[in-house]
Amino acid sequence: MATTTFDMVRPRARPRFYVGMAAVFVLIAFGGFIPTYWAKVATGTFHGAPIYHLHGFVLFSWTLYYFAQTALVATGRTYDHRNWGLLGIALATAIGFTVILAEITTMRAADAAGYGDAARRFEAVSFVGVIIFAALFTASIVNIRRTEWHKRLMILAVIPMMHAAMARVFLTVLAPPHASDGPPPPLFVTIPPGLTVDLLLVVAMVYDWRTRGRVHPAYLVGVPFVVASQLLTPAIGASTVWMTTARALEGLMG
Repeated sequence: MATTTFDMVRPRARPRFYVGMAAVFVLIAFGGFIPTYWAKVATGTFHGAPIYHLHGFVLFSWTLYYFAQTALVATGRTYDHRNWGLLGIALATAIGFTVILAEITTMRAADAAGYGDAARRFEAVSFVGVIIFAALFTASIVNIRRTEWHKRLMILAVIPMMHAAMARVFLTVLAPPHASDGPPPPLFVTIPPGLTVDLLLVVAMVYDWRTRGRVHPAYLVGVPFVVASQLLTPAIGASTVWMTTARALEGLMG
């Protein structure tokens, strides 16, 4: 008898697709930051605050963790995958804390350099991104026993974390030399890198369509949520509510 429940449709492909997506995330996270972080660290020319090192370590560790988790499932080690789940929750929590601390550090440094408001507006990108990540990651944990939802919500959760790395690629290719040393650009320039990363979601939906015959509801709900957050970020960053929030966050460090 035919069924209308997506989770009961028998897959026609092994979970190697998710391993491949996780590998792409690792490459984006590492490659995107080569010019502005990794290369400078290697040559001793990176002079940022220690929180940036911690933030980078936690975020890159997340992508490696996600890759390892997808590999465990692909090799049939689902029990180990579940046992390592608490580490994912710990890393996700650490991401939230380090993003906020890095934001505060950036805004305080910008104040000292004379362009504090521009930095406050721009930090809305990181704040919105971590909120979207937290919401989708939480949804994936809530649906941990509904594997078809869980694994797709995890892909959706990782996407916002890739925006900063892709933005560095755009910065390196399109911006003039040393542009990162001055005030941040207008917020609208963050939209193209975000939409570029979102193309991975198109790939994921096409994969569903090719292997399942239709797109999973997780994408039908989650993709508009992710894209809308990107398109609305410039308006959020320019709002009085956000500027008041940013100043309050900055004040947490005295």
